[in-house]
Amino acid sequence: MCGKSKASDCKKWSEARLDGKTVLITGANTGIGKETAKDLGKRGAHIIIGCRDTEKGDAAAKEIIEESGNPNIVVKKLDLADTKSIREFAAQINNEEKQINILINNAGVMMCPYSKTVDGFEMQLGVNHLGHFLVTYLLIDLIKRSSPARIINVSSTAHKVGTINFEDLNSEKSYNSMKAYAQSKLANILFTSELARKLEGTDVLAFSLHPGVVRTELSRHLSAAARFGMAMMRPFTKSPTSGAQTTVYCAVAQGLEWETGQYFSDCSRADCSHAATNDEAAKKLWDVSCQMLGIDWQ
Repeated sequence: MCGKSKASDCKKWSEARLDGKTVLITGANTGIGKETAKDLGKRGAHIIIGCRDTEKGDAAAKEIIEESGNPNIVVKKLDLADTKSIREFAAQINNEEKQINILINNAGVMMCPYSKTVDGFEMQLGVNHLGHFLVTYLLIDLIKRSSPARIINVSSTAHKVGTINFEDLNSEKSYNSMKAYAQSKLANILFTSELARKLEGTDVLAFSLHPGVVRTELSRHLSAAARFGMAMMRPFTKSPTSGAQTTVYCAVAQGLEWETGQYFSDCSRADCSHAATNDEAAKKLWDVSCQMLGIDWQ
């Protein structure tokens, strides 16, 4: 479900308001997520920040409140590398919130040394895909009751070099940090397209996106050579504020009802890899993800 569209007219969405709406953003304590929260906060939304380090989250919330002028910003503990933490977070949200109008699955790790989550998943697949898959599953009924609503999965153009290795999803036979990252970002897009199919008729839209090559803390695990390469590319990279624009677009732009399931970049629909358009792989990944997480999501 990928393909180019004409460049979007920013005037159609730049003034959109979110008064009375609730937005949940994972990883909004830094980088793209924090800039997304600032923008949507300025539009009047109630913002929930889900992050592992609540101390950093509180500092980010203070900054967001000061810059947006919106005091309705809260921080909740969420460790995407631990399904127990995810379930506790979702239970709290379901108990305390009347609605979730926009869920932005933004948090992620990139090209880290090999490690596993608390539940034994390879870290990048576990955090970037399975963690957000479980968050969405646990909140989906609340989201449906809040419709019209949107679910946004932050992916990457790195998905274009990715494949889903169903024979070794956890990279236990061999591990390459870039391949594992690309696999997790491809999984984001396949999840989005299958989610959109399952949500047909519910007035809940789903989008995936590439924010651009952005200067964020995600690069902290890169090798010295890779960091040097990133430094050389700095003039061609985006600031976190610029990197957040496509997320904001997917969150507030009108007229996207027929674009559900699509992949976006630079505030317009974009091409994705052939692997990202494989409906059978999307369905298989959905089923395997459910098995790995021990859930039944029909």
